[in-house]
Amino acid sequence: MQSTTEQPATASGTITLGGDLTVNRLGYGAMRITGEGIWGPPKNRDEALRVLKRCLDLGINFIDTADSYGPFISEELIAEALHPYADDLVVATKGALLRTGPNQWPVDGSRKHLEEALNGSLKRLKVEQIDLYQLHRFDDKVPSEEFLGFLKEAQQQGKIKHIGLSEVDVDQIKEAQQYFEVVSVQNMYSFGQQKWNPTLKFCEEQNIAFIPWYPLGGGDLSAEKAIHTVAQRHGATDFQIALAWLLAASPVMLLIPGTSSVKHLEENTAAATIKLTDEDFKDMPLPQ
Repeated sequence: MQSTTEQPATASGTITLGGDLTVNRLGYGAMRITGEGIWGPPKNRDEALRVLKRCLDLGINFIDTADSYGPFISEELIAEALHPYADDLVVATKGALLRTGPNQWPVDGSRKHLEEALNGSLKRLKVEQIDLYQLHRFDDKVPSEEFLGFLKEAQQQGKIKHIGLSEVDVDQIKEAQQYFEVVSVQNMYSFGQQKWNPTLKFCEEQNIAFIPWYPLGGGDLSAEKAIHTVAQRHGATDFQIALAWLLAASPVMLLIPGTSSVKHLEENTAAATIKLTDEDFKDMPLPQ
């Protein structure tokens, strides 16, 4: 067995999705291996492929993507770099967003779109079943029974192993649970942006993985100052401390920091080895 120094992601601990997929709690988000505005191919395609391959060396065995990243580019690169996949690697993807241009993300939760999105992801990732398929958004223009019912059917057909949700509150999770087991929730969350604390607490009670995106937050100057203070104490980067705090904040936290650089990937993953102290938690209190 390799040490946590060689595979730092293993220092993050593990979480089990749906009772049978155990992954290290520091994973990788594959949004940034695309072009500017998450549109088109990356500037450095070779580096993007190196990043994906380096993930495995670092002990990362959970990779999060979506058909909308590129669109399609992220999934295609993952397959090119990593297929056939390692037995312990979980590749999660998402559907329900359209792409009409750089930084444009219209929601489409219609059955027709989700079916096209899911079948496209299966083909691009070169798999017969998606390990974890996440609904990118609830679509308020479509009856919820349409997209939740579709996901239930796709799971029954064997196209999806487990189902997750994104940007949802407790009531929406409970509604989805009437159709299928919800194994993960992916919401914007960071030390400086904790509006989803009630959802996080519900996920803890239900043993649902909570996947934070935008982990550094932004705009909260007092939070940024606290993160910087703790980072200086540890000789770490602000981003590393933001990630270390998230790992400490909840046992169901599953991180997916993203980057298009191997150097930054290695820095991010090293955050799993940082142990915050009681003094740190005075500056950066844990969620209540």
